[in-house]
Amino acid sequence: MDLLRSHLHKVRIPEPGSRIHKDECCVSFDTPRSEGGLYVDMSSFLGFGREHVEWNFEKTGNPVYLHIVQRRKAEPDEADRPLKKPTLLAIGVEGGFGDQEPEYDDTFEIVILPDFISLPFPSVDLPEKVRLAVDKVILAESADRKQQLAAWVADKKKISAYAMDLQQLENGVIVPPTGWKCSKCDKTENLWLNLTDGMILCGRKLWDGSGGNNHAIEHYEQTKYPLAVKLGTIAADLEAAVINPMFKVAFRGMKIIKKMSGGNSDVFSYPEDDSVEDPLLAQHLSHFGIDFSSLQKTEMTTAERELDANTNYDWNRIQESGKDAELLFGPGYTGLANLGNSCYMASIMQVMFSTHPFILRYFEKQSLKAAFATAPADPTMDLNMQMTKLGHGLLSGKYSAPNKEGQEGIRPRMFKSVIAANHSEFSSMRQQDALDFFLHLIDRVEQANPGNHELNPCSGFKFIIEERVQCPSGKVSYNKRSDYMLSLSIPLHEATNKEQLEAFSEKKAAMDLDGKEVSNEEIVRPRVPLEACLASFSGPEEIPDFYSTALNSETTATKTAGFNTFPDYLVLHMCKFVMEAGWVPKKLDVYIDVPDTIDISHMRSKGMQPWEELLPEASGDNKAEPAAPVASEDIVSQLASMGFNYLHCQKAAINTSNTGVEEAMNWLLSHMDDPDINDPISNDSCASEQSVDEASVQTLISFGFPEDVAIKALKASGGNIEQATDWIFSHPEASSSAPADSSTSNVNADDTHVPDGSGRYKLMAFVSHMGTSTHCGHYVAHVLKDGRWAIFNDSKVAASVDLPKDMGYLYFFQRISG
Repeated sequence: MDLLRSHLHKVRIPEPGSRIHKDECCVSFDTPRSEGGLYVDMSSFLGFGREHVEWNFEKTGNPVYLHIVQRRKAEPDEADRPLKKPTLLAIGVEGGFGDQEPEYDDTFEIVILPDFISLPFPSVDLPEKVRLAVDKVILAESADRKQQLAAWVADKKKISAYAMDLQQLENGVIVPPTGWKCSKCDKTENLWLNLTDGMILCGRKLWDGSGGNNHAIEHYEQTKYPLAVKLGTIAADLEAAVINPMFKVAFRGMKIIKKMSGGNSDVFSYPEDDSVEDPLLAQHLSHFGIDFSSLQKTEMTTAERELDANTNYDWNRIQESGKDAELLFGPGYTGLANLGNSCYMASIMQVMFSTHPFILRYFEKQSLKAAFATAPADPTMDLNMQMTKLGHGLLSGKYSAPNKEGQEGIRPRMFKSVIAANHSEFSSMRQQDALDFFLHLIDRVEQANPGNHELNPCSGFKFIIEERVQCPSGKVSYNKRSDYMLSLSIPLHEATNKEQLEAFSEKKAAMDLDGKEVSNEEIVRPRVPLEACLASFSGPEEIPDFYSTALNSETTATKTAGFNTFPDYLVLHMCKFVMEAGWVPKKLDVYIDVPDTIDISHMRSKGMQPWEELLPEASGDNKAEPAAPVASEDIVSQLASMGFNYLHCQKAAINTSNTGVEEAMNWLLSHMDDPDINDPISNDSCASEQSVDEASVQTLISFGFPEDVAIKALKASGGNIEQATDWIFSHPEASSSAPADSSTSNVNADDTHVPDGSGRYKLMAFVSHMGTSTHCGHYVAHVLKDGRWAIFNDSKVAASVDLPKDMGYLYFFQRISG
């Protein structure tokens, strides 16, 4: 006890904001349930496994630790275990899903290093400061738990901008209390009442074919009537929220379903693309003869339906479901437990840690002890430490042990926390695009290894593309850009099964006339060779409205592209998600025939040839100036219909680059008192005031365009990304960084270390996606290991039985040496 008293100055009492890591070791995936338990530093509140706690003592000199050991209780019979229906879309939190884990007994003791002298806890003999500090550590929410709760608890619904002044038509519609049916089909469930005209229509079709037939959203697209309430979710005990007259509408991204925190009636705003609050719902319903007080809730809200879908989700639909697959264990076959829609991250990390650069950097040449020694005071927030921890967790085999359900896998919470830091999407529990995460990972790893190419494992993925543009004069221009993946469009007209497709189309048309549905087994999908996708990239492409400095006029030019360098690892992104009319996203239902090996040597660019002549530099008179932006009539009319001044609406649309109604309204609400709000619109003032959306700029930069050109193009096109892209291709002289009479390059000085070699590759992994959008559904990875294909489906790792190679979203190829 005297030894402990001599170290009291090293003991801290946790404060309310202290981050306490008592669930997992900060340098490994050891937990209190691991052999040896977990040791919590009573000064820094970092947790360490038995093998690693001495490293912390050597580094910090902190000697006092709380030793936590959890041992599993005997399980009661399933019949004796009460089940409680969840009310919140969360896992392991009050009101959420139970984590289905057994219960554990906790034991605690105080341990003093370096001799591991143990003192019992609780004990009245312990100094008061130690008792108080340990009590607070035990009772406090852990850092991981706090983050999990914050990410899972959903946002409160916002009051719709359209609710207070909602127009309701005097069309005499009276809605009956029961017996509802979609006005355009026979659907009797998932019905929505439009609060403007009283139309009853079915909801959206879900990714698995269930739900409605999209008639409610189609009605909005035709009429622009903004609000609808889901019939059957209206309850008499709903309390209207207090209205803030100075509310502002926060823009939400394109999300079909949004998690909600309340059990209120389900009101959806189509222009806001979100579930919202309608404080005047009772009044709006009474317009159609609906007595609000007499209604009883009979159907699930959107949030409850999402809960139900998550509870009953049929994971057997995941690729290779129902196959009698051999489960795999050991080094390199460790699963990653799903943290809540984290399959996009798990699939990418399983692939990356199957590549030599990542294995060398974070496993073979970097020990956990070395990473911890160079880490800052808080290693949980150090990317190098957490990448090394993840690498050792996946590749050591320590955590790949069989259990009743296969293997538990490891939970990369600390890695997710640090890789997603300050990123609003990746730090959430929402599903994300695996491609976006791959590029984000590349960026973060490169930032952590600036200028150090030997330590940067991403260098092997980088390559340089050379683009060549030729105008009818015969003169050319060249441009180089670096990238880490190649996006390939899918030429459906190159399908190899056209006869079968035509026969299926005729059969489907006949069945549609008879009111019959085609079964999944009968569906015939296009089969497009990967070679055709690669050819669509390197083949000639026409650029209309191209300003030729040789002809001093607009013309049609031809662009071709090729590889200036070939990477060690080639990542191909299949553009299965396309935009239809109205920017409606659609997933192509197509198979890609991918061979085991490819040779793209013929796609290497040749550079400028001796006989070629470059396009001359643009003269001052010919330099394109961004056109004055024009207000979107759709945005202006929608704002004006709400009662805003027409001139003010035009200014709002222009100054928000025609981004959308919500952004324009935000601008209006914050500029109503501007002294020049009533001044006429002038081209000069608009051009000077016009702001460019930073997200749009970054999108164009990700396409390989310089920042100054991206800004200039967005201003010239009123903020429209598609038009801005066309503007860039038709104005090559717009680049301020290089004259048009020389080959231009968007390659950074850092790109001099880009690898190069043979253009022959073998397929080593691919990531597949199930669902209608990259932001919903599920991702799995298939990786070629030890001469056979393995499927990584979150924590499940098994030998592949029926390889779905033609269903990939991202394909990873490794250069064939020699």
